[in-house]
Amino acid sequence: MKLISEDIPSVNDVSVLTEGKGDSKKLYISGPFLQAEKVNRNNRVYPMATMEQAVEKYNADYISQNRGLGELNHPAEPMVNPERAAIMTTELKKNGIYFEGKAKVLSTPMGKIVENLLNDGVKIGVSSRGLGSLKPVREGFNEVQNDFVLTTAADVVFDPSAQTAFVE
Repeated sequence: MKLISEDIPSVNDVSVLTEGKGDSKKLYISGPFLQAEKVNRNNRVYPMATMEQAVEKYNADYISQNRGLGELNHPAEPMVNPERAAIMTTELKKNGIYFEGKAKVLSTPMGKIVENLLNDGVKIGVSSRGLGSLKPVREGFNEVQNDFVLTTAADVVFDPSAQTAFVE
């Protein structure tokens, strides 16, 4: 299997939310985290059935257990390093060809960097990471195969590859 990472640039559909009051106030980002059925800037396409299967497993194994961590930038490794965790995905649901997510910005050192960037008006994106195989198909792009497994639904990045996942 090969490490597959995807960035989803936004069309201003991802938003920053604040929930709670006082010391219990938390910052969240939400919007399109994953994309299926459309060739991205990395010249890859995820069939809907492949993405649905990966999301279902990720929801069960990570999100439902409060383990859906994402890092600041993409590392070279497929698995998340908790020392570099910046966000925790709390929701991931299908909406058309996209899977919309919600992630809490963590109080970790990397999360604080993300929080400060957002507060200073920097536009950031999200990007998935996983393992799987690719099959070359017509028109010069690769199709992600059904062995694909998400290792994170979202890392925080600055130059996403898909056309719909920047946050404000």
